[in-house]
Amino acid sequence: MRRKKLWLIMIIIIMWLNCIPVSAVSSVPYHTYNYDYWEYIYYTPAAYIPRENISGVNTGSGMLNNPQDIFVAEDGKIYVADTGNNRIVVFDSSMKLERIVDSFENEGKKDTFSSPHGVFVTSDNKLYIADTDNLRVVVLDENGSLNRIISNPTSEVLAQDFVFSPLKVVADYAERAYVIAKNMFQGIMAFDENGNFTGFTGTINVTISTYEKIWRRLSTKRQREKQIQFIPTEFTGLDIDEDGFVYATNIDSKGKQSVRRLNPKGQDVIKKSNRNVRGEGTLSGDLYWRLQGDYSGASRIVDVVYRGYGIYSILDITRGRIFTYDDEGNLLYIFGGRGSQEGTFKNPVAIEAIDDKILVLDAYRGEIMTFSATRYGNLINKAVSLRYDGDEASAVKLWKQVLELDSNFELAYVGIGKSYLAAGDNKKAMEYFKLGMDREYYSIAYKRYRDDILEDNLSYILTAMVVLTAIKITVSRIKKVNAGKAERGL
Repeated sequence: MRRKKLWLIMIIIIMWLNCIPVSAVSSVPYHTYNYDYWEYIYYTPAAYIPRENISGVNTGSGMLNNPQDIFVAEDGKIYVADTGNNRIVVFDSSMKLERIVDSFENEGKKDTFSSPHGVFVTSDNKLYIADTDNLRVVVLDENGSLNRIISNPTSEVLAQDFVFSPLKVVADYAERAYVIAKNMFQGIMAFDENGNFTGFTGTINVTISTYEKIWRRLSTKRQREKQIQFIPTEFTGLDIDEDGFVYATNIDSKGKQSVRRLNPKGQDVIKKSNRNVRGEGTLSGDLYWRLQGDYSGASRIVDVVYRGYGIYSILDITRGRIFTYDDEGNLLYIFGGRGSQEGTFKNPVAIEAIDDKILVLDAYRGEIMTFSATRYGNLINKAVSLRYDGDEASAVKLWKQVLELDSNFELAYVGIGKSYLAAGDNKKAMEYFKLGMDREYYSIAYKRYRDDILEDNLSYILTAMVVLTAIKITVSRIKKVNAGKAERGL
């Protein structure tokens, strides 16, 4: 009888263990964490875990040599700018080698690439290649034939000695190309469908603080020469969404904003979350860092990938971190790291995504490193997607599951609060907005709750006002009567 009880207990324990979500993976070779309202670090379950490394050797293309860019086309094919080998390597969605693009016919002659740093593919499979050392952008049709070449831009705004050396390229639905060029600090270069230079987009205006202005005025000539030159920031990575908005990364020394969302006019329309103690959002990776030692200094953001539903991820080359945000600038999760262990990076240079799988190109290893979403990461991605589509009610169930795995995830409380707010349960919404430390939406819920109370009790309030007014009038009349009697000596 005792043995049967032991067996029964063991079966129950096994069944219970099988029901436990496996989203928090303790064996990942990096820390997974986030920041709360007070900007304190707290550790979270792993949102993504290493899956596999893809090299040129195990796919039959030969070793990748210092690859610098990766792009996933709409049909799922993966394009890699194999910079050191002067070619573009194309894999199918299963990461099997499909073809190698290392030459094309140009005016009846064979033409080749020289250190191509960037690659991009349009929805109709036009292949854009930033052919860096050949000082041009090459555009090939789906069949590999030459479509056009963008080179030697001319304009009054360009210096006479400017050398066009493209590093990254994207194109929109109208075949307008946007190019990051080496040593170009004025902004992203824009070209029309014919390859003509039309100007700069996303120019960053650098401001100097009052202290810096005073110090520069008081400094000697030699001291001024040693001071930092205040020039616009150089862009580092590009992506574009389905509406033609360009996502661009830059290295921000002030640690405020390293990613921008540029509309067709070149204006930055990205949103920053203000749900923190400072009331201002940051889109630059880590909030804190070491001043000395390995991987010291601020995050250096080198690439961005737009993943749909307002979600985008940026890549930090300093510590090998991947930071993912929603369309409101809320930080969703952080993962990744540098090192020699499996699943860590040596020199991460580019990032892409396929569904809930993230791909990172490591130039030193010459490999594509893939990461798959855990249950925790999947729940967040799906909940954010539903909220982006306006379906707050359907997202509630997912947010509650997220909280079962991570009770500190403030955005989940906010998501549930928004659902209650939309349903008109303002008191319940206030509770969740308070847990989520969202002052803005708490104020909205509070005002509506106050209006609800006034509306529900309006008849009582009006009755009380009438009664109080009547009492006041009666008391006033009695006082007048008594005063008249006193005057007559009664």
